[in-house]
Amino acid sequence: MKSFVYTANPTRVIFGPGASSQLPRELSRQGLRAALILSTPYQVEDADRIKNLLGSEAVGVFSEAAMHTPIEVTEKALEVTRGLKADSIVSIGGGSTTGLGKALSIRTGLPHISIPTSYAGSEMTPHLGETAKGVKTTRSDSKILPATVIYDVDLTLTLPQTLSATSGVNAIAHAVEALYAPDTNPVIALFAKEGVRALASSLPIIGNDAKDRAARSQALYGAWLCGTCLGNTTMSLHHKLCHTLGGSFNLPHAETHTILLPHTLAYNSPVVPEVMRGLAEVLVDAEGDAINGLNGLLDRLGVKRALKDYGLKEEDIDKAAAIAVNNQYANPREVKQDKIRELIRRAWAGEPARADL
Repeated sequence: MKSFVYTANPTRVIFGPGASSQLPRELSRQGLRAALILSTPYQVEDADRIKNLLGSEAVGVFSEAAMHTPIEVTEKALEVTRGLKADSIVSIGGGSTTGLGKALSIRTGLPHISIPTSYAGSEMTPHLGETAKGVKTTRSDSKILPATVIYDVDLTLTLPQTLSATSGVNAIAHAVEALYAPDTNPVIALFAKEGVRALASSLPIIGNDAKDRAARSQALYGAWLCGTCLGNTTMSLHHKLCHTLGGSFNLPHAETHTILLPHTLAYNSPVVPEVMRGLAEVLVDAEGDAINGLNGLLDRLGVKRALKDYGLKEEDIDKAAAIAVNNQYANPREVKQDKIRELIRRAWAGEPARADL
């Protein structure tokens, strides 16, 4: 066995049906009495429900969280946080709300309790991606990690099936990159394979029956594991491309991850044969080929496969490729602009991924 270093992140996890009802007890455990609740404009109802649950221990709701954590939204939320004299942050929602919670927490030092309602997994990472003037940058700091994460399957039952699919594949992407990260280790590999298995088996069931509680629980469990993988390893080509396309071209986060994942795995496949074999074992109907497995999963989920469907223009492909290779980063295969351009073109056109780049 190779030598490795493994550091466990100190997040407290509360998992189970109705788990969000334990929030008042969790605030009391930490000696907190003035929580600011965060949401997107589309989840105000969820935020209000949490506010009612907390009663006098909630000082207000900020419901303007947005994709890619724009700096201007963070600055506005920061003024509200200070004006209300909040002593803690409670985020309820997907990656957008979690990102805002992280941005506020790292700036103020206030503890952040995250209640995820999707499968993005960012609540388990010390990473924060922020967008300023059309450029998305990522930083990592252990202080960015939420202090507590509450996984309540009941809050995911109304997650639309299409968003369930794309946020779930987004989580799978975290695990896939963790398997070939330069700082991976056997513990994370176990988490990654189990997370992929849980999501790949449960997401198609959710696609047929959004109220299937067993499948929803399995998917939330998988998302937790996959998010933990991302929180413990270095991001590579896949996340770099997603941040480029999201931050510079305002493409939706989960959908971009979903479209790109088979292509980025195919790009790296020639140099990570062990990873490819491991993924093929946990992907449904992969038939020994992980790329087949991912292509097939996206087909079963019925998600859109083309970046052009989300607004990327053909003339943007060259610019996206140039931005993506501007700063070299950890990736098992050398990143070359001409090949990345072709990868993006295939994803733009909606072609199935194939390992011939």
